[in-house]
Amino acid sequence: MYIGSTGERGLHHLVYEIVDNSVDEALAGYCDEISIELLDDGGIRVADNGRGIPVKEHPVEKVPTVTLVLTVLHAGGKFGNGGYKVSGGLHGVGSSVVNALSEKLVVEVKRDGYHFRQEFHLGDPVTELERLGALAPGDKTGTIITFYPSKDIFETTRFSYDTLANRFREMAFLNKGLTIIVDDRRSEAAPEGTEEEADEITHNEFYYADGLIDYVKFLSHGKESIHPTVVDMEAHAPDQGMGLEIAMQWNSSYTSSVYTFANTINTQEGGTHEEGFRAALTNTVNRWGENWGLIKKKEDR
Repeated sequence: MYIGSTGERGLHHLVYEIVDNSVDEALAGYCDEISIELLDDGGIRVADNGRGIPVKEHPVEKVPTVTLVLTVLHAGGKFGNGGYKVSGGLHGVGSSVVNALSEKLVVEVKRDGYHFRQEFHLGDPVTELERLGALAPGDKTGTIITFYPSKDIFETTRFSYDTLANRFREMAFLNKGLTIIVDDRRSEAAPEGTEEEADEITHNEFYYADGLIDYVKFLSHGKESIHPTVVDMEAHAPDQGMGLEIAMQWNSSYTSSVYTFANTINTQEGGTHEEGFRAALTNTVNRWGENWGLIKKKEDR
């Protein structure tokens, strides 16, 4: 399967795929806030303040573009000349896969001056794309997707708030300036009292102005740092469509913690980007040590 499993890991992957689309909007410079809500009956709602998925009729398929994105593989905005320069997720198939695995999915789009809505069941449209009404002055554009994974497909449809919060905290670190809000609105999560009390307990808002620098500080909390400031480097090559950012800090522990990401996706098994970084860092430190007389040169060893 595209999401890896029908267990808890695959279930949570559905949320990551929808949020990844909103993060793509943020990376393209059109979105600065994403909210994720856990709902009763195993539902999830993801909202962003991006441009909104296009709703005009597709020139070839003759259906609204939003319908195409949610029903056809590789119909997303990640391929071709109009695609995102940087994107994560399943490369254009994520939304349609989530739709196909959900007993109910509702998409709401605010763009072009109107509010649109369409409902699906296991990937098939239940309603046509409806134009609900005009946006009021000051209303923001964006996309809202609410979905309920199929109980017949997944072993469980109970989402872990902590799993999602930890994932989206990391995502906020990787996208400096982006606000990600995670709320647990399930009635079972509410203690005795009012809904407001529950919101205070189950609400997290992640925002990191310094991105990876804040991430390193978070990871180094409670450890004795060798130097007070975080070493941070960033470089971009627009002509090649590539960019690189590194943040690091040495501490007094004997084990290293290296986290690498490609297009905001955690590459837990490493890769050539991590191997190249380790080799370059080792070479740089050795040369610096030799130049300052802290390490014997090769000819003197």
